[in-house]
Amino acid sequence: MVRNIKLMIAYDGTAYHGWQTQLDRATIQETIEQAICVVTKQKVNLTGSGRTDSGVHALGQIANFTADTNIPEEKIRIALNANLPKDIRIIESKDVDLEFNSRFDAHDKTYMYQIYNDKVWNPFYSRYSCFVPSELDFEKMRKAVSTLVGTHDFKGFMASGSQVKTTVRTIYEARLIKEDKLIKLYVTGNGFLYNMVRIIAGTLIDVGKGIKAVECIEEAINKMDRNLLGQTAEPQGLFLMNVNYN
Repeated sequence: MVRNIKLMIAYDGTAYHGWQTQLDRATIQETIEQAICVVTKQKVNLTGSGRTDSGVHALGQIANFTADTNIPEEKIRIALNANLPKDIRIIESKDVDLEFNSRFDAHDKTYMYQIYNDKVWNPFYSRYSCFVPSELDFEKMRKAVSTLVGTHDFKGFMASGSQVKTTVRTIYEARLIKEDKLIKLYVTGNGFLYNMVRIIAGTLIDVGKGIKAVECIEEAINKMDRNLLGQTAEPQGLFLMNVNYN
């Protein structure tokens, strides 16, 4: 009997060229598909809730695949982990309706971006944060990020060359927290444009340095102008935290 199996996945993206399968390059999708093939003896197409770029991590990526297998849903997780490298783990595996699609059925996603702000980069965070040795004005950064919330045309928050049907997105929550040397940006929305969260993070860093004004994010939303924003922050600080479904 054909089943639709939903996976929750955590991965360290350092060694991979992003989520999506690419010719002659190691990717998360292809690595998991190969493990599924070993376990189920079938070639499958794994659908992810969204793509992550090279070096980007996930704690709660969601994906699904269909297969004709009798393996109990919980044992699929165990079997896949036995055939995956240690930097990719299946957190959960369960049966869902055949109509479920992890990409198109997603209601919202939360991303987290980590900034390590100190004179010296802690080596234990070097793969999981962006290093900023300059002193950052946290209060200015926090004021700037609050202007993201709402439904806006985020055309100015997209990397050049992107092709999407619409650049309108809804941000439900955007907040910064500080934990000792770490500054963490959390953004929850119904969808994100290519490099959008990294552009937000890079802009906030520039706001914290005093290079950009607190109002630059609000101005970039109104004028839909990428040039009003700051740098695109490095990929290793970005995590896909979770994906929610109605």
